[in-house]
Amino acid sequence: MKTSFLFAGLLLFSLLLQQVSAAVTIENAFPMLSFTRPVDLQHPGDGSNRIFVVEQRGVISVFDNYAGVPSKSTFLDIQARVDNSGSEEGLLGLAFHPDYETNGYFYVDYTSSVTGLTHISRFSVSATDSNVADAGSELVIIQIPKPYENHNAGQIAFGPADGYLYITAGDGGSGGDPNNNGQNPATLLGSILRIDVDSTEAALNYAIPPDNPFAGNGDGYREEIYAYGFRNPWRMSFDASTGRFWVADVGQSSWEEIDIVENGGNYGWHIMEGAHCYNPPSGCDSTGLTGPIWEYNHSLGNAVTGGYVYRGCCVPELVGKYIYADYGSGRIWSLEYDGVGPTVNTELLDTGLNISSFGVDGRNEIYICTLDDSIYRFAGTASVDPGRGDDQGMGLELKSNYPNPFSKATTISFSVSGSSSGGSEVSLGIYDLQGRLVRDLLESSPGQGLQTAVWDGRDHAGARVSPGIYFARLRSGNAVASKKMTLLDR
Repeated sequence: MKTSFLFAGLLLFSLLLQQVSAAVTIENAFPMLSFTRPVDLQHPGDGSNRIFVVEQRGVISVFDNYAGVPSKSTFLDIQARVDNSGSEEGLLGLAFHPDYETNGYFYVDYTSSVTGLTHISRFSVSATDSNVADAGSELVIIQIPKPYENHNAGQIAFGPADGYLYITAGDGGSGGDPNNNGQNPATLLGSILRIDVDSTEAALNYAIPPDNPFAGNGDGYREEIYAYGFRNPWRMSFDASTGRFWVADVGQSSWEEIDIVENGGNYGWHIMEGAHCYNPPSGCDSTGLTGPIWEYNHSLGNAVTGGYVYRGCCVPELVGKYIYADYGSGRIWSLEYDGVGPTVNTELLDTGLNISSFGVDGRNEIYICTLDDSIYRFAGTASVDPGRGDDQGMGLELKSNYPNPFSKATTISFSVSGSSSGGSEVSLGIYDLQGRLVRDLLESSPGQGLQTAVWDGRDHAGARVSPGIYFARLRSGNAVASKKMTLLDR
């Protein structure tokens, strides 16, 4: 449902603003590693417990996800193809195909030194080394015009519900959107795009999802558009638990905004900046425009960095809250929003860091990319910490459960080998988002080879637990492997 700007303005005026939460701190997640302008962090969803970091210069690094990891390696190097001469240009986004474990496809967003356009391209992993991409496998999926060097946005992500590829596209740059691209659906600029990369049509390397708002239109509007009216939607994310689609749009002169994006929505730029008239500066017509669910002015920062709803285990007090930051001021906030009650914004930290992006790992723990060439994470506060430790996954293999999501039962496949099985007690359990043990699934030492266990969505007492996100944790000594699963309502 669209929110009028009048209602949004009244709501934002009455919202609760809380101050610093001293309980939450951050720490260097990988103190032995350094990165060159990291702007994105992703995991491949293949159960390998690896992290991939996008460096703006045109390099993607890969390494095992544990605090003491001593080194990283180069997964992809396309520096020769990337134009990073402007501060907002470069290799900007990475997304792994939902079936990456099977097809080896991943997608990148970069500004091209060859064509002068933004490229959304598909690459393949090497057939012989899972830590190396085939740099010669590039297939350009779509190109986006780039009138100026700034406002390229640049994040790409697959929708968890529909499997389509979403792309953020800025208004083309300069200042104030001189070409009115944000309000012109005949251009790809100033929009969130959605395409089907598993199909093709006409001369395209993709297909148009049939429920895109301009699919099949006769007005010359771009059918790739999912929503429009954005200035520079630098970072976006999906919360699979609620289905909400979060986008943080970098402001112009005074206001930074956070939107919940829906199919066909017009989010106002450059008629509006946040919930305020921009062009004209007063008396503008906001009919049919969708307002932000939160905004802040430039006394607190000047460039919003969108994040994720926290669904990890290590910091229970953040579960269900949207975590975001400001690049200019280094402040990190949490936002509580349920679509019904007042939005509650809490300042967590004032870091002084240039926070370029956020990312999540396979356990939904949030990481913070900064331009001091480091990656940070929230220091854990949970007494039970499934799936985290400096020796995660060593000697353990925990495969993705199937089916997932599930409503009745799911099968978990695993094996324990090497030093991890050398006399150490082995446990396999189900944990909730607060790190609490829901049910033990392994009552004796596992045998050799691949083993299976079944969880039927019930706790120790046999009671059906609530639908939501849970974790299977396999542990032997200091080695831990963890997998996320989603239990649906029956």
